[in-house]
Amino acid sequence: MAASHTSDLSDGQTAEAAPRRRDFLNIAAVSFAGVGAVAVVVPLVNQMNPSADVLALASIEVDISAIAAGQAIKTMWRKQPVFIRNLTPKEIKEADAVPVSTLRDPQTLAQRTKPGHKNWLITLGVCTHLGCVPLGAGEGEMRGDFGGYFCPCHGSVYDTAARIRKGPAPLNLQVPDYSFKSNTVVQIG
Repeated sequence: MAASHTSDLSDGQTAEAAPRRRDFLNIAAVSFAGVGAVAVVVPLVNQMNPSADVLALASIEVDISAIAAGQAIKTMWRKQPVFIRNLTPKEIKEADAVPVSTLRDPQTLAQRTKPGHKNWLITLGVCTHLGCVPLGAGEGEMRGDFGGYFCPCHGSVYDTAARIRKGPAPLNLQVPDYSFKSNTVVQIG
């Protein structure tokens, strides 16, 4: 009887090599578990995406035509203050004269601005020490020893290129991603 069972197998297959019902059940169970895992993981990962109100603030356009040389404005982007400063030729010259090797966080003014728009410095208005908002963007606010920004919380002083010069802050004010849409409109984000 055993001889007739093996003769039903084609091309010399043995009984162990033939697909069995148990193999099908194992494959179906693993497939079902995989689909179930994906069904659980996708919503879990998706809930970590930014909400609609955050995506709406992902980029803003700011009209900079009314900012005179030497002035700065403060605007909000992603619930954080942003300083937009129109540097004077004197401020640019002073920033370029600083030896980069003497800075705690060495960056030139050219590295912090866009080519062709060296007079426009755009930075996040958040001190890199503990997150306070520095003074210096508003009219009549204290600008510190180097004419840039002064953080009243712990005394960090930034120069006109928003580079840390004195105080506990470890890094320069951060430059966000931005681009010029025209000579009078800048898009942040």
